[in-house]
This record gives sequence, C-alpha cells and structure tokens, in this order.
Amino acid sequence: MLTPKARGPLSAAVLEALATAPDRIATPSPESAEDAAIALWALYELHYRGFDGVDDALEWHPGLLGVRRELEIDLEDRLRSRYVPHAWEGDLAEALFGYVAEHDGASLARHVQSTATEEQVLDLFRVRSIYHLKEADPTSWVIPRLPTGPKAALVELQFDEYGGGDPNRLHSHLWALGMDALGLRADYGAYVDDAPLEILEQNNVMSLFGLHRRLRGAALGHLAAFEMTSSLPSRRMAQGLERLGMAPAMIEYYTEHVEADAVHEQLAARTICGALVGAEPALADDVFLGAFSCLDLEDRFARRQLAEWGAA
Repeated sequence: MLTPKARGPLSAAVLEALATAPDRIATPSPESAEDAAIALWALYELHYRGFDGVDDALEWHPGLLGVRRELEIDLEDRLRSRYVPHAWEGDLAEALFGYVAEHDGASLARHVQSTATEEQVLDLFRVRSIYHLKEADPTSWVIPRLPTGPKAALVELQFDEYGGGDPNRLHSHLWALGMDALGLRADYGAYVDDAPLEILEQNNVMSLFGLHRRLRGAALGHLAAFEMTSSLPSRRMAQGLERLGMAPAMIEYYTEHVEADAVHEQLAARTICGALVGAEPALADDVFLGAFSCLDLEDRFARRQLAEWGAA
C-alpha cells in the first residue's frame, strides 16, 4: 500500500518521517482534525500491513510511537467527553441490548434500500473499504488479553469472520470480490485519500481500542454494538443493491452478514461482554464506552454522508 496524502503539516511531517526514518522527529501541531486523523491512521497501519517503501522496523520507532501517543490521548479524550457514563443493573448483556436499542441514529442502509443512486452507493463503498478490507483485524488484537471464557467466545466469533478457515469465505475477501465486481479497486487502502474525517476516526477508534490492553472492555463493547446493529442494515443494503441491479458478489457480502451477525450479536453481548464483566467488573463502564463510540461515530458519518447527498 502507498502512503496516504498529507492533509496538513503534522501528517506531512509523519509521512516524511516514514520515508526518511530520522532518529528524532519534530512534529508541528495539527492544523485540523483531518490532519491529526490521517497521521494517526498512517501510524496505526504500521501495525497492520505497512506501506510500500517504508521500513517495517519503524513499527516500533520510539519517536513515531511518541507522536502516536499524543494523538491517541486527544482522540480518547474526545470520545470520553461525548460519552455519559451509563448506570445499569441486572444482567450486563440485557442492559447492553437495551442501551443499543435506545440509540436512534441516522441510517445509510435505509437510504440505500429505498432511494440511493448507483453512484451514491459506489461513493459509499469506496470509503467503507478502508474498514471492510481488514474487517475483523482490530478486534483480533484483544484475544490474548482476555480470560478463558471470553477468549474462547471471541475466537469462535472471529473464526466466522475469517471464513471458518476457508480463505474464499473470509469476510474481507468477500468484500474485495464485491468491489472488483463493481469495477472498484479492491486493493487494501486504495481509497484512503477519499475518506472523510468520520471514516478515519471510525477506523482509528477500532485500532485504539484493539491495541491497548487497558481498553479491552471498550474494544468488546464496540464489537457488541457493531454486531447488534449489523443484521437488519445488512438486509436493507442487500435489498437496495438488488433494487439497483448491482453486482451479485456484493449482494452476497451483505446477505452473508444478515444471518451471521444475528448470531454474533448474542455471542458478543452474552458470552463475550457478559462473561468479561463477570470476571472483571471494573471493565463494565468501558464496555458501554465502546458501544457508545461505535454508535456515535457511525451516526456522525451517516449524517455527513446523507447531508452530502442532500438526503438529510
């Protein structure tokens, strides 16, 4: 993957450092939220697939890690400032289902189901590909940080995400097949320069939660909210693509998620989050922080995209 385009002086300095690998890195303050977000995204990608022409050893470069930490502090502070701690009682899974059900955000899937044009859908897929081409990977960082029960349950869920051992059923691969069938680029990170702030932040938050052991509760709360809000929207997306006569391969991606995520939401809420909080009660609030962040960031992106389409 090529490095992304800079969006300001901070990201320009980070990308220059990736190219030159200096011992010390002087970075200016970000001039915008997008400048900070693309810089953080690039630094996180060193832990995934890296970049063409960038030394893999830079994954653990102390100077780059220092820059990443400052950006992470700012991102986490903003997430926590938006979140209102949630008082709950009784069964954690039931409380989590109720919390997610109370959220009534904007729906891109509903727009695609009934109204969107083909070009709007293609625009959506371009920026969604930043996540879908790595899909389950941020959550996999959490596996070794869990006690026995939640660990086994998360591996079970991830096994489905990774195609049950069949590389042709890997969810990220199904997405790539759909992109290719639509005439879009299916290579990893191909459309990052088209991604708005909200998409970058969605991806950065998943990496933030996944890469920090202390945020394992937030990572799993995010996963649960994601799975709880996936099955019905996936059905709507499939119906919208059928309405437009779009590629069967991409329709298959969504139909795969209609049934799979209906099962995954139960697994994520009960056998993963519920069991985690049972073993580590202090992580309960972070579970709700993660769920809130998932819902809030998707709502922010949906509202932006619908406004851009004149559909808000």
